[in-house]
Amino acid sequence: MRICVAGAYGAFGKKHLEALSAIDEIEVTSVMGPTKEKIDALAAEQGIGHATTDLGESLARDDVDAVILATPTQLHAEQAIQCMEAGKPVLIEIPMADSLADSEAICAKQKETGVLAMAGQVRRFNPSHQWINNKIQAGELKIQQMDVQTYFFRRENKNAKGEPRSWTDHLLWHHACHTVDLFQYQTGGQVKEAFGLQGPKHPELGIAMDMAIGMKAADGAICTLSLSFNNDGPFGTFFRYICDNGTYIARYDDLVDGYENPVDLSDVAVSNNGIELIDREFVSAIKEGREPNSSVHDVLSAMQTLDRIEKSFD
Repeated sequence: MRICVAGAYGAFGKKHLEALSAIDEIEVTSVMGPTKEKIDALAAEQGIGHATTDLGESLARDDVDAVILATPTQLHAEQAIQCMEAGKPVLIEIPMADSLADSEAICAKQKETGVLAMAGQVRRFNPSHQWINNKIQAGELKIQQMDVQTYFFRRENKNAKGEPRSWTDHLLWHHACHTVDLFQYQTGGQVKEAFGLQGPKHPELGIAMDMAIGMKAADGAICTLSLSFNNDGPFGTFFRYICDNGTYIARYDDLVDGYENPVDLSDVAVSNNGIELIDREFVSAIKEGREPNSSVHDVLSAMQTLDRIEKSFD
């Protein structure tokens, strides 16, 4: 399968390039980015035959079978629709859009065209969270509470590599999206109660720098989520699962119990890299002609919950 990575020069574009290199019978034949000099240099460095600043140019190529969008969030809806109209299956990096209306437009286009469209909800694929999900499905665990912290020190427009970015990140529509979708995924349905509180907005960026979110699932489980761009310390997202049969703490692809004893994840998946696992699911779903785990329709309920939370700010 021949893949185009759009936004390949960014922090997560490069993570996808690395992940795809570990998957057999996959070739990245085209990369797209906003700056010609940078994307040409990346293509030369990686031995990729085509580079462009125009997504349409990549979509028109016969040697592009599918697309991974790792572009700025505000472009996701427009570009995902463009991919589907060109008949190219598309994996949209999280979040699939930064509004419910745009998310619904993506889902409508997928139904209209029948072209596979998947949202990049990588937490579903991290081995740590897969292990928890496997235990839940086997009836060995039931979540009582998820306590989640998402912390960054990001008072300027910079990406995960510390480089300037052209767009503004968002605690709700990007970072909370991970936890909202994961909580619903692990508890088996859309939450029945959700609210949010946000702190003061940054005078230049125009976004809230601190946020608190509460949710309650239909089965009674609750989730408390704290988010900040003001945290001066180790950054990332840390998930504490308080269950009826143990407590577990997930840190990306690693898992420990409540006493910090490591949990063996070696038999959970073929890789311990969540990005590689989500790319493998994308490729497999295309080859098998099936709906992927975290299809845009499956993730729409999380976007609906985010919309409810945003409205609760007012």
